[in-house]
Amino acid sequence: MAGFVRLRPRYDLIVLGGGHAGLQAGYKAGLLHQSALILDRGAKYGRSYYAPQMANIPGFPEGISGHKLLDLQLAQVRKVSEWTSYLAPVTVQKVEKDGDGFSVTFERLRTTQTVRGRALVLAMGVVDRIPEVQGSIQPIFPWANQGIVDFCILCDGHKLTGKSVAVIGSGSFAVHSALDLFHFHPSSVTLLSHGRTALEGVEGAEREELEKGLQAHAVRVLPQEIAGFSGIRERRFGVTFRDGAQETFDMGFSAMGWYSTHSEVPASLGGQVTSEGYVATDDDCRVLASDGSGPIPGLYAVGDLRDGWKQVPEAWATAERAVIHAFAFYLEPEEAPKALEP
Repeated sequence: MAGFVRLRPRYDLIVLGGGHAGLQAGYKAGLLHQSALILDRGAKYGRSYYAPQMANIPGFPEGISGHKLLDLQLAQVRKVSEWTSYLAPVTVQKVEKDGDGFSVTFERLRTTQTVRGRALVLAMGVVDRIPEVQGSIQPIFPWANQGIVDFCILCDGHKLTGKSVAVIGSGSFAVHSALDLFHFHPSSVTLLSHGRTALEGVEGAEREELEKGLQAHAVRVLPQEIAGFSGIRERRFGVTFRDGAQETFDMGFSAMGWYSTHSEVPASLGGQVTSEGYVATDDDCRVLASDGSGPIPGLYAVGDLRDGWKQVPEAWATAERAVIHAFAFYLEPEEAPKALEP
């Protein structure tokens, strides 16, 4: 699939996103002899691309980087290239309902093209909010890329036992994260509110509960604005504040929530978006209509985009469920078993 890809006039499935969920959806479609097209903005835009080591991937007892895992998944997709094509980098410009299916208009190599599919799998993922230092998000990347700064307690909390941890963030999500980390018995937790007032805008019983938690666990709150980082050669998370003060921790933990949940596309198609910005789906990952009428035929949301846990094995599971459901109930595959036709 490297090089030229001859687009079909119509696909059984179009997959938006080439992360773990999107690649699995395309691969499963190929195994089921469904024509599928994966449209990927590019690997570097995926959350997992920068994960230095993931310990919760079956079959890799020593762990594996997100980058390597994506490479392995793409190699699988290439094995079903008769059925599944992969295009990257592309910029999706418009997604619309089109008769009994969907059309997707995208730009690639300065050329605008439109493809159509009977079913549409949304696998665009979400984007973490990265701390800005001196007006840029770049300063923290070296520490994150070496696993000195983590973003997911479910992925990396086990690494924090006995460590001093600096949690970056000021809102309720950051405070909840700081308190949740104590499950893994760190030696200490410090909240870096980065020039903002901790729990600003949080009121009532929730604020009272969180403040009590901070006090009970002796969580320090440092309100100074962060000016830079250091200590990477020693594999430490050094923080320099704008007032010149410095602190050093074993690990950093970014807990600023999401910059984007990519909910615009499903919302434009009539999909229901939760109060947290995720796409509401049923157990088969069908997108639920915002008007309460039930699932939208042929429209699926998988991986981090949908309301649910944000883990790679979960992304794979949702991709499997979506493609199998589409195969069984919506599509008219070229060589599908008769028993699975509607």
